[in-house]
Amino acid sequence: MRLTAHYRLSHFLTPLLLIPAGIAAGSLAELSEFFISLFNVLPTLLLLLGGALCMVYGRQRQLFMLAAVYIAYFLLDTQVDFFRAHGRTRPEAALVFHLCCVLLPLLYGVYGIWEERMHLLQDLLARSAALLAVVGVTTALARRFPQGLAELLSDTYWPSLHGQWMSLAQLSYLGFILASVALLAAYLRQPRPLHAAQLVGLLGLLWMLPKVFILPHALTVMTSLAMLNLAGAVAHEAYQMAFRDELTGLPGRRALNERFQRLGQQYVLAMIDVDHFKKFNDSHGHDVGDQVLRMVASHLRRTGGGGKAYRYGGEEFTLVFAGKSIEQCLPHLEAVRQSIESYSMHLRDRGNRPRDDRQGRSKRGGKDGQTVSVTISIGVAERDVERRSPEEVIKGADQALYAAKSGGRNRVAVYGQARRGAVRTA
Repeated sequence: MRLTAHYRLSHFLTPLLLIPAGIAAGSLAELSEFFISLFNVLPTLLLLLGGALCMVYGRQRQLFMLAAVYIAYFLLDTQVDFFRAHGRTRPEAALVFHLCCVLLPLLYGVYGIWEERMHLLQDLLARSAALLAVVGVTTALARRFPQGLAELLSDTYWPSLHGQWMSLAQLSYLGFILASVALLAAYLRQPRPLHAAQLVGLLGLLWMLPKVFILPHALTVMTSLAMLNLAGAVAHEAYQMAFRDELTGLPGRRALNERFQRLGQQYVLAMIDVDHFKKFNDSHGHDVGDQVLRMVASHLRRTGGGGKAYRYGGEEFTLVFAGKSIEQCLPHLEAVRQSIESYSMHLRDRGNRPRDDRQGRSKRGGKDGQTVSVTISIGVAERDVERRSPEEVIKGADQALYAAKSGGRNRVAVYGQARRGAVRTA
């Protein structure tokens, strides 16, 4: 069963801001001198800065996607500059244009789905060899058979499928379709900001290519924002790696420490621990143990009263209630404790796991497999005259948690008080 929302609108937020902005700016007939100068240097700057960021975080696929976009930009920009300076195109302009239109989406798509599974240096050499092979073979064919290659790339192979709206050759659209399907499948299989950025960026390139010789700034503007889109997605994932727990999807310890800096004068902190987790993990295996943590995180994420859940570490979680008192928070803490206690987890063999949420809900409560329940203990403390810093408050909550576990577990304990919740031995 899946307990985390994998497909998120936030994955597409930045790409859907950058790419439409590129379409709007690239469609303008005139830009100020400042923006013309900026977009003229931005692709090279993004290649260097974005490439460095990719190398730091081992994102080889995005590094070579940036390189593929930049190579196409460089080749097309050379032809466009000559066209605008002399009012005519170079003899090889048509061949260069068709090559870029066909090879760019294919290289973009191949690098987009080429996962990093080798040693960093080996992966770098393999991707470089592939790029050099494509460039070398293409250059050799273009020099040896320029006319024949141009006709091969620009020919209409399926007249019945050719529409008047098509501004590119059919092979170009075929390349974009194949790349789009591959990148969409990559996102559906593993929803990530990088995969979303790759898919939306490809659509921006599809808009750009037919307008390279028509709109004066389409090439530089869209290339810049498409590359910025990729570099921004790498930075987005780097942030998630640092601040979000991969297993549960909750913000992690570093994000909690950042939150401590802006809690204000009144707040409540609660420490949550999964009861007998080590014993449960040893009995049922780490795979089921991970499932337990995801389930607990899912319930904590829905805590009422403005509670914000974080994964503190291991089987421990933290709830932050900003601007609240303990009296206001206790009903919500008791409610989440009871919801987890009453939730029955149905264990199945790995080969009998449901494929989706609907199938999981239909099988839940059935007789095939073992049903187990999980409980949590909660310790809670609030900021007061004795505990002024978040570190002191969380220390108090941790002491209350210890009291809850010592008192029989599956209960809420308040620092400095003796409060018992409904107890059921798991």
